[in-house]
Amino acid sequence: MVARSPDPTTSDAVSEPALELDGLARHYGEREALSGVSLSLAAGQTLVVFGPNGAGKTTLLRVLATLLRPHAGEVRVLGSSLPDEAWAVRGRVGLLGHEPLLYRELTARENLRFHARLYGIGDERVDELLESVTMSTRAGEPLRTLSRGMVQRVAVARAVLHDPELLLLDEPHSNLDPAAIELVAPLIGAASERTRVICSHNPSGDLAEADVVLGLRAGRPALVRAATDVDAGEITELYR
Repeated sequence: MVARSPDPTTSDAVSEPALELDGLARHYGEREALSGVSLSLAAGQTLVVFGPNGAGKTTLLRVLATLLRPHAGEVRVLGSSLPDEAWAVRGRVGLLGHEPLLYRELTARENLRFHARLYGIGDERVDELLESVTMSTRAGEPLRTLSRGMVQRVAVARAVLHDPELLLLDEPHSNLDPAAIELVAPLIGAASERTRVICSHNPSGDLAEADVVLGLRAGRPALVRAATDVDAGEITELYR
């Protein structure tokens, strides 16, 4: 079942979808991690993925981030087909996963500078983001000495460092207190105006962020629908 946005009424709305999945499947040996996942997401929209642990949420993000190859089906991300055109996608996607993709022995500033060099970005952007996540005064300390919440804020800065068009967010508010969640909202929240895929266990909070909802159970889509047609009770059923 493919979730579609309402009929377009502007020229921007008829542009190519940011995501198109048709029968996506991925397995690990004999175990199916994803099977038969199909949906479409317009540029600027947010897909929120719900499901219990082991349902395939993180695998889906890793496929979209070009870190895993799909084993069946068609996957198009930002107009490029995966895996053949993965090279055209990588620099346009920002991933915030369970692992922060940061080096514990480096400082917050050194970590961001390292990633900035990969994209040809100067120190001005690094300093701007450290200020945005209020880490400027702690930026010279090794990551191993910082709290989990501070490390998560640096990871948010890393994910948006190159100004990606698509954000892939795996429980992005993990380890963040309410003040920090509000702090990073302009970077990874709806106000960022980026296309987003969010994996979540929080239907009461993240359902309000969604344009399209995907519910996974054991790797298979149990729910694919416009968010306006979904209630929190249906999502709760995924976890029973």
